Amino acid sequence: MTLSICPIDPVSRPFFAGVASGLDITQPLTREQAVEIEKGMDQFGVLVFHNQRFTDETQMAFSRNFGELEVATTHTVRDTEKTRLGTHINDISNLDSDSNVLARDDRRRLFSLGTRLWHSDSSFKDVPAKYSLLSARIVPSKGGNTEFADMRTSYDALDDETKAECENLVCEHSQLFSREQIGFSNFTDDERRRFAPVKQRLVRRHPSTGRKSLFLASHAGTIVGWPVPEARMFLRELTEHATQRRFVYAHEWQVFDLVIWDNRATMHRGRRYDPTEARDMHRTTVGGTRSTMAEAA
Repeated sequence: MTLSICPIDPVSRPFFAGVASGLDITQPLTREQAVEIEKGMDQFGVLVFHNQRFTDETQMAFSRNFGELEVATTHTVRDTEKTRLGTHINDISNLDSDSNVLARDDRRRLFSLGTRLWHSDSSFKDVPAKYSLLSARIVPSKGGNTEFADMRTSYDALDDETKAECENLVCEHSQLFSREQIGFSNFTDDERRRFAPVKQRLVRRHPSTGRKSLFLASHAGTIVGWPVPEARMFLRELTEHATQRRFVYAHEWQVFDLVIWDNRATMHRGRRYDPTEARDMHRTTVGGTRSTMAEAA
């Protein structure tokens, strides 16, 4: 079987977000097939595969073609004895351990609302993520889309003065920053220790393509050496620039879609849906190999 990739919007965004076909990726891949998918990722940043009937086991097997899997971070506010999914599956759902819809005021649900802010997965870790792979198992009747922003093209569109200003800046990222933006602040002492800020370069260069991009996220709360109010305003302005409609693809989920995105070149956010309806999405995350500070060095 041969991989085929076409731009989803060849008129407005021929360079960003492709739909892939020709492969059953629930089955073992050859090394050549995995390399072709990585080439597609380098070009488009986001790839959509329709009708891929993954189990958690086959999703993990597919994901491991691209690197080592991260341990799921959703366990940070969930009782690990009561999680529905395995160690390497992020539970991107509104369901409890018995697969019932969470109450509207459930702490787990409120924490997860932070994913509706623009972010890059695991930017709050010393070594941020490479790829995220999200499989749709149950989708609501409407809403719940995921939007993706091309951080390469938005960087290219900056004026030269702003590029120069951004070039050597270092930000601090933490889930404390993103969750406090939505009013979630009742962290335990243990969570505050685990969510201690980490440093990330604001501009990073992709290891495969050499293209520069902005490394933004709602997790970024400070710029080293800057007053906090000024830093947050500058980061907000950059985020507003990077998420203009011309840089954004909105994915409308179908059951058994598998979407892969490159966290080194994109930012994303979830969209609102009826909280009384189930939405069950399983995410595997391929870890990066070195920090953005090491990349710059």
